[in-house]
Amino acid sequence: MFWVYILQNPTGRFYIGHTNNLGNRVASHNRTDKIRNKFTRKNGPWNLVWSEEHPDRSSAMRREREIKNWKSARLIRECLLKVKT
Repeated sequence: MFWVYILQNPTGRFYIGHTNNLGNRVASHNRTDKIRNKFTRKNGPWNLVWSEEHPDRSSAMRREREIKNWKSARLIRECLLKVKT
């Protein structure tokens, strides 16, 4: 199984991604000792605020692209997190 997920930091910024191991991936984003993941390392800590399960990587990648193409934090809050802005 694969997951599409959204992380949010204390300033309200979002990070959208996909993975086959959600727990490890969230922990990886919150590590500060890694060279990779500069955006998440510099802008964390991150909390998992939404996730969606998919049967395969291709459907997870399609859904990730769909959410990223919204280009609006307002749409993420209203459509996925069910928060009125």
